Amino acid sequence: MFRTLMDSQPAEAPVAPQMAELIRGYSIEVMPRTAAKVEDFRHLLPAGTRVYIAHIDGTPIDDMVATAVRIAGEGFPVMPHLPARSIRDAGELELWLKRYRDEAGVDQALLLGGGSRSPAGMLTSSIEMIETGLFDRYGFQRLHVAGHPEGNRDIDLDGTTRLVDDALTWKQRYSKSTDAAMAITTQFAFDAETIIAWDRRLRAAGITMPVHIGVAGSAKLQTLLKYAIACGVGPSLKVLQKRAMDITKLMLPYEPTDVLSALADHVAQEDSLIEQVHFFPLGGISAAAEWANARTGETLPQSA
Repeated sequence: MFRTLMDSQPAEAPVAPQMAELIRGYSIEVMPRTAAKVEDFRHLLPAGTRVYIAHIDGTPIDDMVATAVRIAGEGFPVMPHLPARSIRDAGELELWLKRYRDEAGVDQALLLGGGSRSPAGMLTSSIEMIETGLFDRYGFQRLHVAGHPEGNRDIDLDGTTRLVDDALTWKQRYSKSTDAAMAITTQFAFDAETIIAWDRRLRAAGITMPVHIGVAGSAKLQTLLKYAIACGVGPSLKVLQKRAMDITKLMLPYEPTDVLSALADHVAQEDSLIEQVHFFPLGGISAAAEWANARTGETLPQSA
């Protein structure tokens, strides 16, 4: 299950070139209500930044499309979430795709099962959405699917990774039969060792789709603990709990320096599927973007 919420000042610190290179070209996500608080994304994000629009259960499609129109109008590629359990059937999915394409020029999407325990209708998984054939019919050029480095207890109730692994294997096969570029976007995680082990395991299983690794942007530790518990990130929760026990760090905002530094070293030293970083701005979109921009040396136009 993907969860999203959207301020702290970015810290000033020297950044290793390989970490800056991993962060450069990052993507980020917003919700309609948080996007509405941003005066102009061009003053916050580097040109070309992919902006995911998170579809929280109950958000009207009108709000999603209007947000896509606005962000695309400011020159950014838009990738809306499509949560299967929030979509009644193939007919409604087709309507959404047509609106995104015709009104906002959208040709990419993140396909998710969705967090709702009670499906709105017949669709329950991203695979079922793919099987409709609608993404090819409507000319979608890029499709991302969910990845879970720490597993997903909502899917694998027994604590294994069997079902999520099987789903990625199916999507890997599908990626060879579609013209759309495909990638895996992961839930946020804080434990680099777990992410690296997952990356190696996917490669050993024959997965070749690139990975856009999810990390939390700068945020208060209490905020991250809340979302880690809600989203069931296991090993990562232990990392945050250990940090909470360190009195010297308790009042400081969390920054993803350690996890990204370790991942950058991993990517530099061995073959890896990790291609890009995707920020979950749990402490605010401004805080996440400013932190990332400071580490890649991005300079953006200032608001009037």
